[in-house]
Amino acid sequence: MPQPVIGPHVNPSDETIATKGLAVRFLLAGDNSNGSIAAFELMVPAAQRLPAPAHSHDHYEETIYGVDGVLTWTVNGKHIDVGPGQALCIPRGAVHRFDNNGSKDAKMLCVITPAEIGPEYFREAFEVVNAAAGGPPDRARMADIMRRHGLTPAAPQT
Repeated sequence: MPQPVIGPHVNPSDETIATKGLAVRFLLAGDNSNGSIAAFELMVPAAQRLPAPAHSHDHYEETIYGVDGVLTWTVNGKHIDVGPGQALCIPRGAVHRFDNNGSKDAKMLCVITPAEIGPEYFREAFEVVNAAAGGPPDRARMADIMRRHGLTPAAPQT
């Protein structure tokens, strides 16, 4: 069945979705690309650890391109620094997370193919992070949100 033709858009979402220390701005979402690609900017301040658990996704690849600063991505237990001009493809099923271990804010371009995740995931997840008021987010609520949006939370590290 032919897909409907989508008109061109420049930055269809001018919304920045943020929580204390983390921000996401979608440049393309699935409904702007017939579901083929989503792209968003990820901004992470210096010395910020990811508040959500490590996770994997079985239905899409995630490619990270460094714009500014350095994020340390942990992919299947291996630490990989991604800085300006560097790219990392996280394959389906790989358990991963990121942290900004540096003293400089970081900005990454994240590309999801196909576009199986969108702004709603980040709105819901950041709501849980904000409700924690600086403490650890409710792990059960976060896991539920992740699963509903196609992410599989990894088992906690002991």
